[in-house]
Amino acid sequence: MRNCITFLLLITYSFCQGQDMQTGFNYLEKGAYEEATIFFEGIVKEFPTNKTGRLCLGRAIGLAGNPEKAKELFTDLLIDFPSNFEIELNYAEALLWNKEYAQAKTHYEELVKKNPQDFAALLGYANTLSNLKEYDAALSLINKALLVSPGNKSALISQKYMRLGKAAQLVEQEQSEMALTILVENFTYFPNDFDTQQSIINIQLLRNDLEEAEKNTLQLKDRISMLTGLSLIAHKRHDEKKALSYAKEALQLISNKPERTDVIRVNERHIQALLWNGKISEVKKEIVLLEGRFPNEEFVLRLKATLGMYSGQLKKSIGVYQNILAKDSMSFDGNLGIANAYKGQGNLQQALYFAEKTLKFYPNQGDAKKLIKEIQNSLSPTVETRAMYTADNGKNEAQGISVTARIPFSHRLVSTVGYGYRTTENKLSKQMAYNTNASLGLDYRLLNNTWICSQVGFIKATAPSNNFQDVNGSVFIKSRPLPLQYLEVGYSRNLQNFNAALIDEQIFMNNFTVNYNMGTNIGLGWYTGYTHTMQTDKNSRDLLFTSLYYNFGKRPIIKGGVNYQYLSYKNQEPALYFSPSKYQAIEVFAEISGNKGKLNYNLNAAAGLQYLENDPSTSLFRIEAKVGYSVTERLRASAYAKYSNIASATATGFEYAEVGIQLNWQLSKLPLFKKL
Repeated sequence: MRNCITFLLLITYSFCQGQDMQTGFNYLEKGAYEEATIFFEGIVKEFPTNKTGRLCLGRAIGLAGNPEKAKELFTDLLIDFPSNFEIELNYAEALLWNKEYAQAKTHYEELVKKNPQDFAALLGYANTLSNLKEYDAALSLINKALLVSPGNKSALISQKYMRLGKAAQLVEQEQSEMALTILVENFTYFPNDFDTQQSIINIQLLRNDLEEAEKNTLQLKDRISMLTGLSLIAHKRHDEKKALSYAKEALQLISNKPERTDVIRVNERHIQALLWNGKISEVKKEIVLLEGRFPNEEFVLRLKATLGMYSGQLKKSIGVYQNILAKDSMSFDGNLGIANAYKGQGNLQQALYFAEKTLKFYPNQGDAKKLIKEIQNSLSPTVETRAMYTADNGKNEAQGISVTARIPFSHRLVSTVGYGYRTTENKLSKQMAYNTNASLGLDYRLLNNTWICSQVGFIKATAPSNNFQDVNGSVFIKSRPLPLQYLEVGYSRNLQNFNAALIDEQIFMNNFTVNYNMGTNIGLGWYTGYTHTMQTDKNSRDLLFTSLYYNFGKRPIIKGGVNYQYLSYKNQEPALYFSPSKYQAIEVFAEISGNKGKLNYNLNAAAGLQYLENDPSTSLFRIEAKVGYSVTERLRASAYAKYSNIASATATGFEYAEVGIQLNWQLSKLPLFKKL
């Protein structure tokens, strides 16, 4: 911006008081500002009252990187030569150099009033307004400047950047189509302009118009930019292997290039692509190498923080983002990054604070708005309704409905209210039973992702020969003790209500449960759940379930593995319920889930062998499918069906099926409370 104004004094008479200043003028024209400074310091020293020499010295000093000193020199000149238009022009430009845009605007406005056809005044005023992001007025003025000096290169360059700024402003206002129209105008005087091409591609990526983005990326003359762009497009298409391939090719191109900007952006994209492919160990090595080459550089810190996010080490990420913000409180990556890290940690208060701070510095930024919306949705009241029907080959049938309301009072305290009604009937014995359950619950966040979840319920049952009322409930501590690890410990009390005969017995189960899931950065996971149950009929049960699984894909999510189950009862009560002294099952399973637009789906199937007591093994099979649809942004409907012949519900040879529908409704767009 500092070189935009043509120095009109260079075409004036170049001899002053017998001193030839053409050499100094040449220095200024060539951009040799240090030499020009030395030259004109000599002129001013010899001729202290030489107006032209003092003007040239001010310009040389300002363009050499000392705008404050230049402003002082022009201020002194205005004192000596008040109302001199040329001096006023240079003083206004000095204000521009010093980023005093509001003062520069006022000064240029007066200059344009004095001389509406002065090119330098029009151009300076337009550049000032552009810096103030008043792009419409700036573009209007630059058009007037081009009428005064058609085809002027400095004005055309300024016009290009004004269009880039206006387009970015329109994108913030979610007017991307108009932004694209404005950007295309740049190609009239700057065909294949890289900055304009890149802005168009960024808008197309924002709109998820990947085909057009790819088409324009392939037209980039800079192959490094093309490859890093194609890598990002491949990632957005969920083709992570291709994304890494492009990134590696770009990395090879910079092996013999010293350009700092290329080295930084290519290494950054390469590490991102490694993370997309789950190659955590390689990323750690690459970051160590980059730290050696670029110590304490923000982009290296940013990559370290991203590594922490991918590896589940959120506390480390937060610490790195804090270092970034300590250096630059307005850093986009620092503010949005730490917001996402806090959200992952469960600290929604801090997450919302930094997301809103991001929007303060970058109005209408899409990712920040999306994050705020996710947080607000999670803290808004919701209602879930469910209806189900079950049947088994023992001629037991059941129907049930339930309604559960979730009401968050803050980011730390959530209440639940539930109601359920269930009927069951045996078609052979004609026995029928009904049970109603009403419950109240409170969940309280102790620290980050550590919650204590409690619920108390009141149950009323009507059975063939026994009507009763009782209580049930649960209390659990749910936590994430280590990165990628989840622990759940608690107690629950519930009624044995599989069929009418069991309800008639009024058997309550007191369950003491520990569930633990350990994830890894290589896609391997291990889940184990153990429950010891003490029943009111003096019987007890031990149930162990463990699963070793592997995540094969992310889009859609594909998971598979091996499950093992062990069940043992202290006393055998085969006439009432399935209660073997030893039951084991081993199965392989596969699961696929994902979404496409408003539709989401899940399919889980397993097959294996089950062993009852010391009997020969029998086959087991189970399958469950669920499909959901987002009717509106706040209303989702889903239906499910499942089938199983696993013997843990009754004796071997058992078959069980269930179908149901579910509605989830978010009652309000915003949380009930105003502040977290």
